[in-house]
Amino acid sequence: MEIIIALLVGAAVAALAVYVAIKPKLEQDAAEIERQNHERIEKAKIKAKEIELEAEKKALQMEEKAVKNERENRAQLEKTQVRLDAREESMDKKQEDFDKKLQDLREKEERVTKLQEELEQMKGKESEKLEKVAGLSKEQAKEQLFKQIEELSQTDIKKKIVEEEEKAKEISQEKARWVITQAIQKYAAEVSSDSTVTVVNLPSDDVKGRIIGKEGRNINAFEHLTGVDVIVDDTPNSIIISGFDLLRRYVAKQALERLVEDGRIHPARIEETLEKVKDEVSELIRTLGEKAVLEIGISGLHPNLIKLVGRLRFRTSYGQNVLKHCLEVGFLASSIAAEVGANVEIAKVAGFLHDIGKAVDHEIEGNHALIGKDILEKFGMDERICQAVGAHHEDIPPKNLEDFIVMAADAISSARPGARRENADAFIKRMKQLEEIANSKPGVKKSYAIQAGREVRVLVEPEKISDMDMLKLSKSIAQEYEKNLDYPGQIKVHVIRETRAVDYAK
Repeated sequence: MEIIIALLVGAAVAALAVYVAIKPKLEQDAAEIERQNHERIEKAKIKAKEIELEAEKKALQMEEKAVKNERENRAQLEKTQVRLDAREESMDKKQEDFDKKLQDLREKEERVTKLQEELEQMKGKESEKLEKVAGLSKEQAKEQLFKQIEELSQTDIKKKIVEEEEKAKEISQEKARWVITQAIQKYAAEVSSDSTVTVVNLPSDDVKGRIIGKEGRNINAFEHLTGVDVIVDDTPNSIIISGFDLLRRYVAKQALERLVEDGRIHPARIEETLEKVKDEVSELIRTLGEKAVLEIGISGLHPNLIKLVGRLRFRTSYGQNVLKHCLEVGFLASSIAAEVGANVEIAKVAGFLHDIGKAVDHEIEGNHALIGKDILEKFGMDERICQAVGAHHEDIPPKNLEDFIVMAADAISSARPGARRENADAFIKRMKQLEEIANSKPGVKKSYAIQAGREVRVLVEPEKISDMDMLKLSKSIAQEYEKNLDYPGQIKVHVIRETRAVDYAK
């Protein structure tokens, strides 16, 4: 027991000695830690002060910038207000001038109306006096006067009627030429025609053998899948793709060029390439439609209708590209409508979409004008636009001014030189028909179709056809042409009567 007590006392003494020994060290470490903490706190306070000063500096700069911007904005607003006040003052002055002119015009109109009433009263009184003096009523006197004049001056009256009619024609033709000239001058289109063949350039003539394939396997597969004819002849470094469908030729050309570039030409590869090209062409059609709509400046068309517009790029009529033709007709129709005071937007949209039926006329039976009218009605287009599209070839009777404008713009675009291509046989046949119709009329000695069928000169026998009969003959021939022939533009019928007197001096 004593031993345990002694050990415990020894342990306590040893622990006390250890504590006494390390206490200075512990106090020194604690002081060092406290000093370091104090230094950190002081540094943190300095850093916080610097951040606070930097923030105050930036805030001051932002405040100065905001004040500057506010000053500039206030100055700009003041300038704008000055301009608006000046404009408002100018508008008020114009309104006052307009009201004054309108008032003057109304006063003049009232004076004119009053003068007309007085004139009518004076005419009535004079007529009554004349009837009393002559013993005839106004109608009886008029009838006798016209009868005497007709008996004495029948020829003069006919000549006067002809002169007035010719004068009216000249005035109307001059006005029409002016309107059409203004419209054509505002729009200049390229003169081009699409052919029925497409040439594909090759890097070398060795490629032709791979295109043909063993026993014609490749070329037969290509023609079967594309629906075109591939002509491989002696022309160096090129082959010809033939077909009347422009879209098929385009797809075939793109596919063949890729196959030649790739070098792997076999039926499976041909089919795979054609599928890719067809997908790309579908996207191209949409892009072409959007580009055309943007070019002519029309908005709000249905996306499916825009795709139909793009399909017209791969459709031709007598060699004329239908999409280019539609753009041209749209521009011409809007210009003519602006000149004659019609609805410009209706005329432009109707002119642009007048041949939309040609995009699907090979899929739907019927006339392309009526097909186009049905398509536009399904897409909810304006009734006046649908009417103009359906009437542009008179498949339905035209009734609005815009209908006639679209018809005129279509004729201008189709009849301009180089716009359309006509084969020789059809041209010769039309020229013969022009001369045959004219020669079939009594009193006609000979007729000649000139200027590519745009003018027919008719020579008559002077002893059978008088000067007065010439007018009737020209009208009769023109009406016969309108009834029996299809032609672009107009045909001038020129009747010539020549009398010769021959004698001999002996």
